[in-house]
Amino acid sequence: MAGLLLSLSFGVVAQDAGLSQLEAIVMSAIVYAGSAQFSAVAILAQGGGAGAAVAAAALINSRFLPMGVALAPSLRGGVVKRALQGQTVVDASWALASRPDGSFDRGLLFGSSAAQYTTWVTGTTIGAVWGEGLGNPHDIGLDALFPAFFLALLVNEARSGRARGVAALGALIALVLVPIAPAGVPVLVASFAALVGLTRGAREAVFQRQEAEGEAR
Repeated sequence: MAGLLLSLSFGVVAQDAGLSQLEAIVMSAIVYAGSAQFSAVAILAQGGGAGAAVAAAALINSRFLPMGVALAPSLRGGVVKRALQGQTVVDASWALASRPDGSFDRGLLFGSSAAQYTTWVTGTTIGAVWGEGLGNPHDIGLDALFPAFFLALLVNEARSGRARGVAALGALIALVLVPIAPAGVPVLVASFAALVGLTRGAREAVFQRQEAEGEAR
């Protein structure tokens, strides 16, 4: 239900940022990542270019690289099959499928992601096609979902010491660039702060994978 409501708001606000109904729906169907989609639309709404929006979204989604490394030993089949299975990974499905021993429950991963994907695309479709009936996004507060969504992510991630450092670095970069850089550039450059956490996260994921393989042997 939470994903349905959030994606519904995305479908409405995406059009307010200049996307067509079809573009909003296809974006949810292909990207399937709330934080990346909201950041891209936020950049477009501020007058930023498509290149900056895509780059910022890609950097935000870079967290899936170490997550994929940790998941890899639990997947079956060859390279192509494992790559296709990896497309089901989102934050919630990855966390739900994680086991204490470092392995992952494939059935729970696929099942939970299928439910989320269905509600995400459905909500976006409802918002994009019938969202105009809700009224002006600014009047009903849908525009507030951008900062509220990221604030919720930040509060949760800030429980980690590494995440707090990355967030502080990203905020500092954005604070310096907002007054002087074109729309979209501050978000794009600030996203590079995620690479600080990514490198360390990748090392930790490799270490967990090695431990899991050692226990299996």
